Amino acid sequence: MASLSGLASALESYRGRDRLIRVLGYCCQLVGGVLVEQCPARSEVGTRLLVVSTQLSHCRTILRLFDDLAMFVYTKQYGLGAQEEDAFVRLVSVLGNLADQLYYPCEHVAWAADTRVLHVDSSRWWTLSTALWALSLLLGIARSLWVLLKLRQRLRSPTAPFTSPLARGKRRAVEAQMQSEMLSLLSNLADLANAVHWLPRGVLWAGRFPLWLVGLMGTISSLLSIYQAVRAGGQAEAATP
Repeated sequence: MASLSGLASALESYRGRDRLIRVLGYCCQLVGGVLVEQCPARSEVGTRLLVVSTQLSHCRTILRLFDDLAMFVYTKQYGLGAQEEDAFVRLVSVLGNLADQLYYPCEHVAWAADTRVLHVDSSRWWTLSTALWALSLLLGIARSLWVLLKLRQRLRSPTAPFTSPLARGKRRAVEAQMQSEMLSLLSNLADLANAVHWLPRGVLWAGRFPLWLVGLMGTISSLLSIYQAVRAGGQAEAATP
């Protein structure tokens, strides 16, 4: 009952629903792609799963029509990252916020073109939005790698005061932060693989992934994101007196 209550609570939030829709969509694409390509006898079931995956993707696209304001508020609050001590982290974070902010209107125009609300070439706008997503992921990967490097140096520093009980608690906090950054890195790498696949042919491995591989990369990224959310929630509860 507790797990059902937790799931219901998660589904009450927009982010919780989006994570569930995302993982279900990619799981359907993974299984559907395998059935269509590897199991001819089950190809009809696979095709139906791919249709479900496509519709769930469309659902997320429509829900993102309302994300611009929230992203703008976050970008405005973050500003130039004055709260960040590291200049590189500040730079990539600001550029990442800018890429994310530009991503949404480009995707909205592409969606409007596909639905014939606007009479423009949707492929150009889809390419632009995908390129902005890929840029945001690259910046996120660079940030995670840099933070992991700094945290590792901090742990290995001979002057690091991690011997007292209080200091050992700080060490555990640093190790937890490293785990979080590693999860973000793996999630972004999986998403980047798909982002490049959706770019125009001729760009690295664009257009070369089979359906099941796109589903696999998306499923990995989605499950890592869900795990991070659950882990962060558990840490928040543990920190609450």
